[in-house]
Amino acid sequence: MRLPIVVLIVVITYCSVLVAPAWSQSSSADTQQGTAAGAGMGAASAAATILYFPFKAAFAIGGGIVGGLAYLFSGFSEPTAKSIWIPSMFGTYVITPEHLNGDRPVRFLGVAAENAETPATPAPMNDPAH
Repeated sequence: MRLPIVVLIVVITYCSVLVAPAWSQSSSADTQQGTAAGAGMGAASAAATILYFPFKAAFAIGGGIVGGLAYLFSGFSEPTAKSIWIPSMFGTYVITPEHLNGDRPVRFLGVAAENAETPATPAPMNDPAH
């Protein structure tokens, strides 16, 4: 009988801790703030987070454990461990209205900061006149 109560407390706690900051984030593209449509998107993002977060958290915990084992069994090779840790532990944990609108991608697999999407800079062109 105690397990359902503990599960309910954990769900309520992480929802209040994670979903509230997601709602408080404002963006310039959010024109529905304060409307019924905005409230609906907020509720939909909360529901999506409740469904999505346990899978992402379990994947991240599993990746942390497997990455730790890879670190040990590879002779303390940090690049080997990071090749597991980064995709499993980074990424999206909370679904926001921007994710539901398609303005921001949902990344189940994380991307390292140095590999994140950056604007492409054109390669310097050699001027044959010089």
